[in-house]
Amino acid sequence: LHLDTIGRLRAVCDDARRSGGSVGLVPTMGFLHEGHRSLIRAARAATDLVVVTIFVNPLQFGPTEDLERYPRDLAADTAACEADGVDAVFAPSVDEMYPRPSLTTVSVAGLTDVMCGLARPTHFDGVTTVVTKLFSIVGPCRAFFGRKDAQQLAVVTRMAQDLDLPVDVVGCPLVRESDGLAMSSRNAYLSGDERRAALVLSKGLRAAAGAVVAGERRAAAVRSIVVETVASERLVDLEYADVRDAADLATLDEITTGKVLVAVAARVGNTRLIDNVTFLIDGRGVQVDAGVIATPKEPA
Repeated sequence: LHLDTIGRLRAVCDDARRSGGSVGLVPTMGFLHEGHRSLIRAARAATDLVVVTIFVNPLQFGPTEDLERYPRDLAADTAACEADGVDAVFAPSVDEMYPRPSLTTVSVAGLTDVMCGLARPTHFDGVTTVVTKLFSIVGPCRAFFGRKDAQQLAVVTRMAQDLDLPVDVVGCPLVRESDGLAMSSRNAYLSGDERRAALVLSKGLRAAAGAVVAGERRAAAVRSIVVETVASERLVDLEYADVRDAADLATLDEITTGKVLVAVAARVGNTRLIDNVTFLIDGRGVQVDAGVIATPKEPA
């Protein structure tokens, strides 16, 4: 079912709940890869009506960013959704989502002025505004987001809690290529040399994870491992490497108990990439979540 109007999407979701079904929402900007499709499969397993939204949201792009060249392939995206059993694809126009300039912005203070928010100061307001609109249109649901965008997941989760939105935000594993590169639609921008150079990001995170497992608890030391590893690759320009609390993104000096995020952002040529690894530290020791490797699809 292909939908392009807010009214139709709202009606489809209302009908599903009226008949006793649950709704699963997977918000995307399209150009779907295996990371997106893993979210779709999680929604398919957990809910009755699966809705995928495909919308390149202009509000989350800065004036010098890649809005116009952001990769798009609606036909391929629709085919992928059909193959994964999606019930409804919502692909609205910009005019449908923003029929007039929006005077209302949703902003999450504190969580958005660090990490990616430093280089992209308007980005998260654009994300939270469009996600709030989607949550309002779809209504009570479970919404599935990837943990690759760890800051986005923390921001959207807090937003839904603070506004008492009837949405259960579900974080799903980061998905990697077989060589460890975190899957991203922006990987399509990379040249062959840049693609190989980008692997230094996951290499640095793996080295940091190894240090924490071995007993390193100084956040500055863990950060330095990532910084030094990334510095070994001349094609990669590090934007940040941070060690933070995974829930509230507070800066850490010591890695103690709880869930810890080590996140990195860098430019590889002209392409901005992000990646992360998380640790859960408790009485059982250190559990590392570095994501999962994509499983190759069998030929049809």
